[in-house]
Amino acid sequence: MPENGVSFVMPVLNERAYLRHAVESVLAQDLDVPAELVLALGPSTDGTTELAEALARDDRRIRLVDNPAAHIPVGLNAAIRASRHPTVIRVDAHSELAPGYAARALATLERTGSANVGGVMHAEGRTPFQKAVARLYNSPVGLGGGAYHGGAHEGEAESAYLGVMRRSVLDEVGLFDETVRRGEDWELNLRIRQAGHRVWFDPGLSVTYWPRESWLRLARQFRATGAWRGELVRRFGRRNGIRYFAPPALVLLLTLAVIVSVLQLTGALSGVASLIASAVYLPLAAYLLLVLAVALAPGGGGIRQRLWTLLVLPTMHVAWGVGFLGGVLKGAGDTVDASRLGTRNTPLP
Repeated sequence: MPENGVSFVMPVLNERAYLRHAVESVLAQDLDVPAELVLALGPSTDGTTELAEALARDDRRIRLVDNPAAHIPVGLNAAIRASRHPTVIRVDAHSELAPGYAARALATLERTGSANVGGVMHAEGRTPFQKAVARLYNSPVGLGGGAYHGGAHEGEAESAYLGVMRRSVLDEVGLFDETVRRGEDWELNLRIRQAGHRVWFDPGLSVTYWPRESWLRLARQFRATGAWRGELVRRFGRRNGIRYFAPPALVLLLTLAVIVSVLQLTGALSGVASLIASAVYLPLAAYLLLVLAVALAPGGGGIRQRLWTLLVLPTMHVAWGVGFLGGVLKGAGDTVDASRLGTRNTPLP
């Protein structure tokens, strides 16, 4: 392995609409060390593989490996094993690196002595729906306030978005756990920290992320992500942050409210008992007011974007919470992010 250089690794599945832009943002990075981009190709059905092959023919820095299992950690490990340089930069096909991202990340990695460095995931959207999703991604109300969703203070972190990693440390801790289909980055960073290394957040690093383009795909994505977070809770308990327990608490409150309302409507619950049980509606009323306040807040966009916000925010929380409870109770099993399968996306401008 050369003494210096950077290997960008990217798992790809049904990303024809986004792949070219993601690849161009990687190849445009200004570096004074050798660089390569390794694409791990899943069995796409939308022409992604053909596009990747064309891109590789046009630029010798692009290399291709197969990921027939289609799972993200499997593809990442295949790309890492095929890579040739001592620094590994993870890239997502739904993302675009800001100019200077890699150079700054390398400097931060060296300055802090960290094993992994990450920055801010800045979501963007094209349609009113996607803009509503992006705004909630960038808000602590939407995704729970992790540092990479808008943190401003540099320092040690629990995890890192995407990640700029030392290959030697990845080899030491054993790469990504291929049994973890979602949340694989959090699990890897847990092992990195347990091995005595440092994970670092640098808010000066920015990555543009393009969310899912439809309500159904968003719901599927969040349910799968929640299921795997539940699986990680089964495996690692309270090493998971407290913020992960808010969406399942909302789902349990909703379930309890439905039960109480049925009992009240059928007369099985009445009088003082009914009055006391009605207290379950209070936190839900507060939650609905929160959703309304977020939709009406400044910066919420046009009327269509604000209307989508009213649906998107509860969808994110409820789908994630339902998945989480299932993951905790019976494990994530073979749960996959079905939003990545058989997609047809509108190309980026």
